[in-house]
Amino acid sequence: MSNKTLIVIGNGMVGHHFLEQFVASPAAAGFDIIVFGEEKQLAYDRVHLSEYFSGSTHADLAMATADWYSDNRIDLHLNELVTAVDRENRTVTTHKGTYRYDELVLATGSYPFVPPIEGRENPNCFVYRTLDDLDAIRACSDGASTGVVVGGGLLGLEAANALKSLGLDAHVVEFAPRLMPVQLDGDGGALLRRKIEELGVQVHSEKATTAIVDGEESRLRMNFGDDTHLETDLIVFSAGIRPQDTLARSCELETGERGGIIVNNQCTTSDPHIHAIGECALWNQQIFGLVAPGYTMARTLSAILNGDSDAAFTGADMSTKLKLLGVDVGSIGDAHARTPGARNIRFSDENAGHYRRMVISADGKKLLGAILVGDNSHYDTLLQYALNGIDLPDNPESLILPESQGGAPALGPDALPDTAQICSCHNVSKGDICGAIDAGCCDLGAVKGETRASTGCGGCTALLKTVVDSELEKRGVEVSRDLCEHFAYSRQDLFNIVKVNGIRTFRTLIQQHGRGHGCDICKPAVASILATCWNEHILTTDHVPLQDTNDTFMANMQKNGTYSIVPRVPGGEITPDKLIVLGEVAREYNLYTKITGGQRVDLFGATLSELPEIWEKLIAAGFETGHAYGKSLRTVKSCVGNSWCRYGVQDSVGMAIFLEHRYKGLRSPHKLKMAVSGCTRECAEAQSKDIGVIATENGWNLYVCGNGGMRPRHADLFATDLSDEGLISTIDRVLMFYVRTADRLQRTSVWMENMEGGLAYLKKVVLEDSLGIGEELEQHMADIVSTYQCEWKTAVEDPEKRKRFREFVNAPEKKDPVQQWTTERDQRRPLLESV
Repeated sequence: MSNKTLIVIGNGMVGHHFLEQFVASPAAAGFDIIVFGEEKQLAYDRVHLSEYFSGSTHADLAMATADWYSDNRIDLHLNELVTAVDRENRTVTTHKGTYRYDELVLATGSYPFVPPIEGRENPNCFVYRTLDDLDAIRACSDGASTGVVVGGGLLGLEAANALKSLGLDAHVVEFAPRLMPVQLDGDGGALLRRKIEELGVQVHSEKATTAIVDGEESRLRMNFGDDTHLETDLIVFSAGIRPQDTLARSCELETGERGGIIVNNQCTTSDPHIHAIGECALWNQQIFGLVAPGYTMARTLSAILNGDSDAAFTGADMSTKLKLLGVDVGSIGDAHARTPGARNIRFSDENAGHYRRMVISADGKKLLGAILVGDNSHYDTLLQYALNGIDLPDNPESLILPESQGGAPALGPDALPDTAQICSCHNVSKGDICGAIDAGCCDLGAVKGETRASTGCGGCTALLKTVVDSELEKRGVEVSRDLCEHFAYSRQDLFNIVKVNGIRTFRTLIQQHGRGHGCDICKPAVASILATCWNEHILTTDHVPLQDTNDTFMANMQKNGTYSIVPRVPGGEITPDKLIVLGEVAREYNLYTKITGGQRVDLFGATLSELPEIWEKLIAAGFETGHAYGKSLRTVKSCVGNSWCRYGVQDSVGMAIFLEHRYKGLRSPHKLKMAVSGCTRECAEAQSKDIGVIATENGWNLYVCGNGGMRPRHADLFATDLSDEGLISTIDRVLMFYVRTADRLQRTSVWMENMEGGLAYLKKVVLEDSLGIGEELEQHMADIVSTYQCEWKTAVEDPEKRKRFREFVNAPEKKDPVQQWTTERDQRRPLLESV
């Protein structure tokens, strides 16, 4: 008996999630599965689409590989648009052919709404939906200086952040009186606007664009209904979405008056053999524009096709927590108090930039909704009260007040019922987590692997960890915080042991406080701790065995076996003479050169024996190591500040140079990056750094714990209008507290997110000196500053250390590298290539 055929039209996040659910079910064995995707790429994560502008590739965002489809017997057709559905004959048609189905799933998603504005077809106008859209925007940004986003909702602000990351002056044009009108009220929208404008994005509300014409100073001009205008080089439309229901309409499925394919609780359309899920589906007159409801629909439909008659989609929670241009925003449930009799409790701190609103029931017992702007630390607790109908305390205002004003602690995991939803993306409840633990999952990673919790948007990570740790401890399972099998201590514990006991070698530490001989986990971690505490050279006899490859040779090994040379260029400032030296060295040793995003010049392709020779030349010219190989400060990026820029209000270059020289010797759990911007236009991108400094008319604003990479995070505003002295002492305390308390290889962002109390607690420790260790932290930093040494200068001046860089044990030192370079390198190359 031949299999039935299941066709899925749409290879987006929801369509892919349906496939994941269905291929793992018993019913899949009875179906041949065909999938059509309009785009040329495999399904990718649109939730993190903006990371594409931060260096992520399609491979980073992809939700599966081509092998996954073939392994699951899925016939995948990419870049193949379905043009027609024949319901009578049960076929679909593309430009390549016709295919028959027994069951058809429409996961066609939505398309961006572009208002009917004259001139919207201009080639400098775009939408913000696909990777191809982002490629086009990036290409258009070359040579551009200004960009405008039409639409001040969630996606609009994401798009504005993307334009800002491309180096454009970003503007947001919103028809409504406030930003994010669906999620926020007037006060919340006003605060969000103020905070975003402080970050250099200009907001134009209550603006109706009537026409887009050629600009006089820029490529385009937007004319508004109030007779004002705005010039820009490119425009991105992000004014909402519309369900992609073209196929449904063409084959006369029932659709809503304003769009959307009508489905019942089983996600089935007016045709019993055609189903719809995600943003194309209209359920109970609602279109759900978030991924979590689409995932719930996907799971429901998979269950239905497996014969589960009780499976039903009954709606979804539309609460959302996000960070927009570095600003926390949260919206829960009935945020606008539309429930009859609903009452409001508000807290506003304009100085700190925090706004919180609770919507409670008429009897004051239940939380109906909430709005948060500027601080999402209360979000998880409020969400659980709302989702699970937990009775509010007698003083409900305590849930949004600061602790100093009587605020209540976060809701503990024991207060949550088993039905409490922890992960909305994958519909994982507390009961599911408990079940995974009972089935043998003994740590957070195992629980995530079993339940997929926190593998979607990642917003539930902190709550998930809290629940997992609590449940493990209740079952008598000790939640291990050991560094590795050789040390029954956390990194923080080992730091304290080393510092208090004056331990200076790994050998002493493991003999007195560990077991065995150590491993690739504990050795580099202890090496970092020893370097932070005593600042001895990493190539001293006792420390060399602890280093990884890069630290061992004080250079990053490249994929072809050669090494990189990265001199420090403090603040990005360099003299013509030093530039000439870099060019001469690169030419002499045939090195590839690249100017990096950290405002320095990297030289690639040096062999091991050439490293001391090259560094000797660079040090003679006034350069020193840039620590690109170590878990330490890499760069302090800067704009030109008030020295040259007409917008600059402080000397950002001078401050960046000072900071880089001060912290250049600090070894830390993970690499550190900093930046200093001379004004709120933020050209140095300070808010994507571990330490970010932005000049104000009154001093400096300090941002902490941001980072780029695979999962970028904007830094949080930590203190405002600091003096030079106040800025330095505050950074001293933050960095040293991080170095002392973070886990191994833990970025500052993860460190703060995992810290009990988070940003608020860190502020107490650093700004209020709640632990009474402020002076101690500053003194420790002063000790590190005073004992700094350029590791390469020390190495090239020490004959014993230089021996480590010989490629052969008996290789002689070059007496005249300038004369012998060409001959010896040519002789050496065949052997190197054979290795």
